[in-house]
Amino acid sequence: MSGSKLLPRSAVPAAADEPLGLTVHSMPSPQALGAEAGRRTVSGRWKMIAVMLMCAAPVIASYFTYYVIRPEGRSVYGELIEPQRTVPEVKALTRNGVSVPLSTLKGQWLIVAVADAACDALCEQQLYLQRQLRESLGREKDRVDRVWLISDAGAPPARLDNGLRGATVLRVPPAQLSQWLQPASGHDLAEHLYVVDPMGNWMMRFPARMDAAGASRAKRDLERLLRASASWDEPGR
Repeated sequence: MSGSKLLPRSAVPAAADEPLGLTVHSMPSPQALGAEAGRRTVSGRWKMIAVMLMCAAPVIASYFTYYVIRPEGRSVYGELIEPQRTVPEVKALTRNGVSVPLSTLKGQWLIVAVADAACDALCEQQLYLQRQLRESLGREKDRVDRVWLISDAGAPPARLDNGLRGATVLRVPPAQLSQWLQPASGHDLAEHLYVVDPMGNWMMRFPARMDAAGASRAKRDLERLLRASASWDEPGR
C-alpha cells in the first residue's frame, strides 16, 4: 500500500513462550498447629492464675497478718480450721419454709450457732453469747451476721423471737451440716460457736460450752479478724 510499509513477519518480536510463575506457600503442619495451640493454652492459664492471685492478694495478706504476724502477740482463743471448709451447695429452709441455697450466707462474717429447734439451756446460752459478741464489736458489728442453723424439723419456741431479731435462722439437716461444720473430738455440734469468713469458709471454732470469760477472749479474736480484713471486706452483702 502507498504511504505505508509493512514489516516482514520475521521482524515482529515473538512472545516469549515461558511458563507462568507461581509462588506456593506451604501450609503449617498439624504438629506445628498443635504446638502453637498448646503454647496459647498455657499462656492463657498463667494469665488467669495471675488475675486470680491479684484478686486474692488482699485476702491472703489479711490472713497472713492474722495467722503469722499477729502484731498483738497474743495467742488465738478459737481453734483455727485447716484446711478451711467452704459452705456446701445445699438447700436450707427459712422459718417460713422457703428453700434457699446455704451459699446465700456468703458476703458477711458469720457467728454460727447450731442446735435443734427446741433450744435447751445450752442453746439459749449460745444464742445469748452470739448476740453479745456481735453487739460488743461496736461500729464493726455491721460486718458480722448472727446465724442459727436448726438441725431438725421442729419449730423454734416463741420465747426466742425477741432474741432472734436481726439474726438469720435456717433449717439444715444434720447430714448436710456435717459437710461443712464439725465439733471438736468428744463434743457435739451444738456446744460450739463457729466463725465463717465472707467467702463462706468456715475458719474458726470457739471452745465447747464457752462462758462469759471465754466470750471476752473470743471478742479479741473477732476484732483482729475484722482489722486484718478491713482492706477488702465492707459492711453488707
